[in-house]
Amino acid sequence: MEALAARDPAIAEAYGRCGLPPERSSEPGFAGLIRMIAGQQVSVQSAAAIIGRLEARVAPLTAAEFLKASDEDLKAVGLSRPKLRYGRILAQEIDSGTLDIDGLHALDDEAAIAALTRVTGIGRWTAEIYLLFAMGRPDVMPAGDLALCAAAQHLKNLAARPAPKAMSALAEAWRPHRSAAARFLWHLYRHPGVALAPGMKKTV
Repeated sequence: MEALAARDPAIAEAYGRCGLPPERSSEPGFAGLIRMIAGQQVSVQSAAAIIGRLEARVAPLTAAEFLKASDEDLKAVGLSRPKLRYGRILAQEIDSGTLDIDGLHALDDEAAIAALTRVTGIGRWTAEIYLLFAMGRPDVMPAGDLALCAAAQHLKNLAARPAPKAMSALAEAWRPHRSAAARFLWHLYRHPGVALAPGMKKTV
């Protein structure tokens, strides 16, 4: 953050107001990915409830154990039909070795993202979030994240929220610390005074 603040006056000003973002990380492997899938497109509170029930039903939360659970049990914890299907596909890919989840650490960012997004149900956003929070990669920018783009609009005093392509271009100046910039933008987004996109709630 000190390096980013020294380079970008807008970050320096916001950093002075907001301070460091909280430390957040996710468990690598199937457990981390299925939690991300389960938490998509629901509020933080709903995601936490679903994940808590899932962890209680599937213990340990591994690909092999997930495959043993019945559809009825997985629906009962709150997984929608598409998320249940994506979870099954992911578990089969990992359990069979088709997706070498541990081997991702040996790949560069784009190769790791490509390996993850070959799995049905995992899009680029999920892959980028996994690299950032589960793998600790230092230079990842999930440019399609609406909250992140809303925070960037506020940070840079832009007339409109940047689209993903514009967000990627804006973030080029933050290399090789784009993960820190992304973490800070989410931190900024949660602070009062940041304008929201229409229909959005502060649930990040």
